[in-house]
Amino acid sequence: MKRVVITGLGAVTPLGNSVTEFWNSLINGVSGANLITKFDATNFKTKFACEVKNFDPLQTMEKAEIRKYDLFTQYALASAYEAVSNAAINFDTLNKDRIGVIWASGDGGVSTFEEQFAEYKSGNGIPRFNPYFIPKRIINIASGIISIKYGLRGVNYTTVAACSASNTAIIDAFNYIRWNKADMIITGGSEASITESSIGGFNASKAMSTNNENYLQASRPFDIERDGFVLGEGAGAIILESYDHAMKRNAPIIAEIVGGGLAADAYHITGTHPEGAGAQLGMKLALEEANISPGEVDYINVHATSTPTGDLSELKAIESVFGVNPHASISATKSMTGHLLGAAGAIEAIACIKAVSENIIPPTINTTQVERDFADKFDLTLGASKTKEVNFALSNTFGFGGHIGCSVFKKYSS
Repeated sequence: MKRVVITGLGAVTPLGNSVTEFWNSLINGVSGANLITKFDATNFKTKFACEVKNFDPLQTMEKAEIRKYDLFTQYALASAYEAVSNAAINFDTLNKDRIGVIWASGDGGVSTFEEQFAEYKSGNGIPRFNPYFIPKRIINIASGIISIKYGLRGVNYTTVAACSASNTAIIDAFNYIRWNKADMIITGGSEASITESSIGGFNASKAMSTNNENYLQASRPFDIERDGFVLGEGAGAIILESYDHAMKRNAPIIAEIVGGGLAADAYHITGTHPEGAGAQLGMKLALEEANISPGEVDYINVHATSTPTGDLSELKAIESVFGVNPHASISATKSMTGHLLGAAGAIEAIACIKAVSENIIPPTINTTQVERDFADKFDLTLGASKTKEVNFALSNTFGFGGHIGCSVFKKYSS
């Protein structure tokens, strides 16, 4: 099996439109929540979200390109551009047949679909559709556009596993490289789902916070007063590369990926298993593949969306795998970023990668009253980040349909 390293990162998030901005905001406990500006949310139960701010696609794309791409693809291209740049990649010197893209999204071009259908309905039923309508809205288009942008002819597809989608993409990319089916893969995920149908739909399912009066503190994982997740948007890109390939081109190595576990709750269409059965399996598989014990994990970036039952099932799963008062510090970065759905695993993987490279645990903000049964069982890194030696970090992501994805990152050493 090939050793797989991380050589580049890119981010477009509610906390900043670069990895540096994202990480600095994350470790300083900044909330990315704001009142919705993308549409008039006056009549919606939830009037706030974690929007990307000050995004300028012209910094990385031509004007002619932008009109062809939905916002989720624009986010994908911008994050991939940053990752490629800081990985110091010159594709013209590499074998593009062995470089691919495995990207993720849950909703794809949902805003394009809404806008186009609204225009159709307002035009007396005359079907005047934009010629770019189909390629703008299909979920796989971001991976295709990234490969076209850089001329990459290797493996290319999109993983769709709800909120576990980008962690699944990362694990798939890891496997392709370690099995020697690729030298390098651009992986991650993007989402641009702050739309009327998404807000209305999640409100109808009672999954989302309605704390409009205190939206900056609305995302409060594990808190007894939590009332649902806060919707976010953005993208995260990660360059995975075989160690041999990275060394040959003298690439800057940030960290390693050493394990991935994919599983299922097999329990409910939207709810998690009460004891976190799928989460337990996913974490165990990831640790087994990484060839480490639970006691060697220094940091767990939890899925923790702030839903009443989901947070509890994850803590039960962690207790089952790691025991009470484990060595690992835990934090729920969705308290700051909101929930990026199919892109959540990508930016949370970046948080883990930065944690192992910087030896800093980002905080869980807004949580003041932890669920009584768990208040004294875990180090939840409440309120402020902390310095700690981080050799291994675990990232958890779970999705509607029972999808489970868990990945393990390791500090790089030659």
